[in-house]
Amino acid sequence: MHLFATHFGTYEVAEDAHGKPRLLPFRHDPAPSEMGLGYLALADHLQRVRAPMIRRSWLESGPLAGTGRWRGNDEFVTVSWDKAANLVADEVRRVSSIHGNQAIFGGSYGWASAGRFHHAQSQLKRLLNLAGGFTSSVNTYSYGAAGVLLPHVLGADYKDACDTSPSWNDIADHCDLLVAFGGFRLTNTQVEAGGTGSHRAAEWLKRCQEQGTEIVIFSPAASDAPAGKNVRHIPLRPNTDAAVMLGMCHTLLVHGLLDRSFLTRCTVGFSELETYLTGKIDGVAKDAAWASSISGVPMDAIVAIAKNLNHQPSLINVAWSLQRAQFGEQPFWTAIALACMAGHVGKAGCGFAFGLTAVNSVGQPVRRLKGPAFDQGHNPVRQYIPVARITELLENPGGTMDYDGRVLTLPDIRLIWWAGGNPFHHHQDLNRLRQAFQRPETIIVSEPMWTATAQMADIVLPSALPFERDDIAASSRDNWLVYSRRVVQPPNGILSDHEFYGLVADRLGFRSEFDGGLYIDEWLVKIYDGYRDRYPELPDFPSFQDRGFAALDEGADAPAPADHFRRFANDPRSAPLKTPSGRIEIGSEAIAAFGYDDMPGHPVWMPPAEWLGAPLAKKHGLHLLSPQPAHRLHGQLELGPASQSAKRHGAEQFSLSSADAARLGLRDGDLCEIYNDRGRLVAALAVDTGLMPGVIVLPTGSRYSPDAEGVDQGGNPNTLTDIAPASTLSQATAPNSCLVSVRLWKRIGREAA
Repeated sequence: MHLFATHFGTYEVAEDAHGKPRLLPFRHDPAPSEMGLGYLALADHLQRVRAPMIRRSWLESGPLAGTGRWRGNDEFVTVSWDKAANLVADEVRRVSSIHGNQAIFGGSYGWASAGRFHHAQSQLKRLLNLAGGFTSSVNTYSYGAAGVLLPHVLGADYKDACDTSPSWNDIADHCDLLVAFGGFRLTNTQVEAGGTGSHRAAEWLKRCQEQGTEIVIFSPAASDAPAGKNVRHIPLRPNTDAAVMLGMCHTLLVHGLLDRSFLTRCTVGFSELETYLTGKIDGVAKDAAWASSISGVPMDAIVAIAKNLNHQPSLINVAWSLQRAQFGEQPFWTAIALACMAGHVGKAGCGFAFGLTAVNSVGQPVRRLKGPAFDQGHNPVRQYIPVARITELLENPGGTMDYDGRVLTLPDIRLIWWAGGNPFHHHQDLNRLRQAFQRPETIIVSEPMWTATAQMADIVLPSALPFERDDIAASSRDNWLVYSRRVVQPPNGILSDHEFYGLVADRLGFRSEFDGGLYIDEWLVKIYDGYRDRYPELPDFPSFQDRGFAALDEGADAPAPADHFRRFANDPRSAPLKTPSGRIEIGSEAIAAFGYDDMPGHPVWMPPAEWLGAPLAKKHGLHLLSPQPAHRLHGQLELGPASQSAKRHGAEQFSLSSADAARLGLRDGDLCEIYNDRGRLVAALAVDTGLMPGVIVLPTGSRYSPDAEGVDQGGNPNTLTDIAPASTLSQATAPNSCLVSVRLWKRIGREAA
């Protein structure tokens, strides 16, 4: 079977009436994503990078002439692959010899390919490691705050975004009440890093409903609540979820509904939280009335749901989006505390979960494929930054940054090499990032399309697209392996990253170390055999290649339910967590000892600088939320047919409540300007009757395209979001704490308006 694997799932390759290849849904996928069906349209897209390109000013004057100020406003010159390889190798050699390898930032971050071999990050990092290393980044934009917090609270085993949730089958069979903060945005379940053969998250959620699980959704948008029975939606102001949970904690406390036995056996630090809840220090009881005044949720609803959390087998789910906000760690920490107080942690299908429906794999009851990848080697450079701190890295060479109890030194970056990602989509305050990108001496981007990041480069190296090469796709959170065959040949002269990096490695004197003496086909066999070493039941490589896929426990409904915290809850002494205490740390002495003003040693609610209760709301009175899009993956496939057809008047669409639209004199379909003190953008209004007033929703991933006046015509919400971190602890991204205004777009005379 001829298959093509993507982060949206697996597709079968067929021919249309003219003999051209086309993609069809994978026959074994119960809910295939339509998002990737138009992937092949990128092959001959006008925005395809078709040859190595060098920015003219950099090519003519060199990296030391201060030509960075022309980035983004300069023409590109076509060169040969040989010349490109010479220029790149010379620049790596120059920067490392004069400034040290810490002056090279290996900024490879993104979702370029589902394949294990043609994995952009691994290929680039292997090359740079062999060249002496590079300054790297840690954590992710998706889960940066929680990924730093949870090892302190639950232990190192629970850093990953998918490692806390009970399995869907246990939720369906044992959970009577599922309370979800942030809701279930089911379009997110189309996606899985590394791909999948079976999208099942929506099916499992529906099964829960049909088996009688009551679902309560706290979200500003009614669309975050699934259709069907047993669902209740409760609107709340953005960034106030932790306050609502604390109000529930207080309710359990004052009504004597705590599981004191569990708290004593399995947690530490509850006394600090109890003191905070009762207001003994600040004089403010964190009761339901207090939570209601902050969140807009009726007090009676807070009290009633808190009691039900204790009375019924219950699960608290928190969406990943909630930790992408200022103090974004707090909803996650508070949810853990609330679940512990209610007494259901460690019971089948109960306790707490993070990110059910955030991607396809969370909660899936499958054996996960833990296998090999293209070896990156060892990085001799020890300097790194949290991934969301690129702007500060470039703005403050030689400075320092507090992070997770450490003080990081920021290197003086002279060379950036980016592969497989697009920071001018997913980073915050893009106008400020654009200024920071003028500082390095050289910026190299490996990229198949002319993204906003490629346009900000000095050297652009065209990459073959995923369907133009053979690979093996697999997700470490899933149970499917796919032999992803080349669908079409790349355009004449286009190389894969691996092929070009081999040319650079040859000029730097370590070609054999880079490619390991293997051809690409031999690498694929080696990677697959690494999976077979761990899972002997997998077929041999020729059989796998011929069939096109393999799966652990293929066809089984629930072969491997998770039992997170079950052994621990039964006997925490014999199955301790990897925390300092061996228990769940409702209060963390380690975090408290860091002394961060924005991160106390126990769960709290603190008002963000930008929310509907902030003083700034008098100037910019709408809270912007920027969820993942329904028609693309981040910025990937933005140029594809699904994403382009979802636009209106050629513009990205945003949502306002009908009340806000009427108040502002706007009508459905109007082209509008969304703005704040950081930037301006244009998007088309789609009135949403299920959205609470005061909230605006503009999905991320659209192309950042500032015009001559600096107005982003592409409608990317990160034109408006702040780079301020979630906290000093995590230094994670916080785009969902953002206030904006909206007005009708009038191109002429807007500056004077």
